[in-house]
Amino acid sequence: MTRRSLVGEARTILEPLRSALALSRLLKSPKGNGEAVVVFPGYGTNDSATALLRGYLANRGCDCSGWGLGLNGGDVEALLEPATNAVDQKLATLDDHDNAVLIGWSLGGVIAREIARDRPDLARQVITFGTPVVGGPKYTVSAAAYRRQGVDLDALEAQIAERNTIDIEAPITAIFSKSDGVVNWRSTIDYFSPDVEHIELDAAHAGLPINPDVWEITAHTIGRYPNRWTAADGGPATYDVAPQPATTKETPTR
Repeated sequence: MTRRSLVGEARTILEPLRSALALSRLLKSPKGNGEAVVVFPGYGTNDSATALLRGYLANRGCDCSGWGLGLNGGDVEALLEPATNAVDQKLATLDDHDNAVLIGWSLGGVIAREIARDRPDLARQVITFGTPVVGGPKYTVSAAAYRRQGVDLDALEAQIAERNTIDIEAPITAIFSKSDGVVNWRSTIDYFSPDVEHIELDAAHAGLPINPDVWEITAHTIGRYPNRWTAADGGPATYDVAPQPATTKETPTR
């Protein structure tokens, strides 16, 4: 991570203040209808990282849970089955819900996407923020850690590319930031899925789960409000057409 991106990530400490200042606006977001929501934490974090987001969504009328699996250690293949079971168990507690909104931050978004890909019956919609869909950890600052663990990142990228040939049927809202100091923003652009919207924010990666704009977009998306936000509407910028994706030759901006 470069000094510039490190400074950018330091903005995270301001997000609680921004959320407090935006409280009146946040409380005007649409109320949900008791939708089942499961939120997946990012790499190296647990449900405590998404607790404030889940509390906000519960305030907006959603039936919201964490994944309940402790620390996200980064092995998506090993975590996919227990994470899918967590969604199944969530829905089993609700008599009038047969699918859920799957929300994920960073690597948690990868898990949410893969559940929706394998079990379309479980996913009503998918919302991700700062989630790489190209290359896995290859275009993130975690790449070196994965290499030290003996992971072949080129082989993993090829596996992910093959997975991306299987459509995710649920609508996807993918929030990203070009100033993300952890994940190369180009790797977050989903040009594979048939129903995906990209929304751009100016935000630090670490601050995304507590970013008031992320909260507001999420509430509007779950509330089935129009998703085509524009700066003129008072919301963040959005891409109607996805920009060019990352390539295997491109390295993360750090």
